Amino acid sequence: MRIGVLSDTHIPDIADKLPEKMLEDFKTVDMVIHAGDITDLGVLDEIKKFCGNIKAVRGNMDSYATRAKLQEKEIIKLGNFIIGVMHGRGHPNGLIELMKRAFKDDRSQLVIFGHSHSPLELKEEGVIYFNPGSPTDTLFAPYKSYGIIEIDKDNKIKTQIIKI
Repeated sequence: MRIGVLSDTHIPDIADKLPEKMLEDFKTVDMVIHAGDITDLGVLDEIKKFCGNIKAVRGNMDSYATRAKLQEKEIIKLGNFIIGVMHGRGHPNGLIELMKRAFKDDRSQLVIFGHSHSPLELKEEGVIYFNPGSPTDTLFAPYKSYGIIEIDKDNKIKTQIIKI
């Protein structure tokens, strides 16, 4: 399974459109996960042109209409592999602890989150915490980015941050 991962697109507030390079990469994935701060639901429609299988959660900056259609937290089960997805909130230094608390009972092997706009790959206590950064903003990061995650048949995970 190959998964495209993004967060914090903030369209149209920060950018007018999604990066072409990322959309081209999303043609090669089985699923796309957006970890919130989509802002406008049209972003998901645009991604669906490249990959029809999309999962998303709401973020703290999403519009009322977007927040009404999306959950704060999602659990995605791929066979016996479990992915937790949540945007995050509060100070960026507390995001990992927030994710640990949010998914402590879900047995997630992979937790995808956003909010900080800064990419992160971290493994703690057998769980991979993955923040793809933002493909449209560098306010809190040295570069724009998104992620690609590959999960093989033995549930081995390969994560990759793609710099734009």
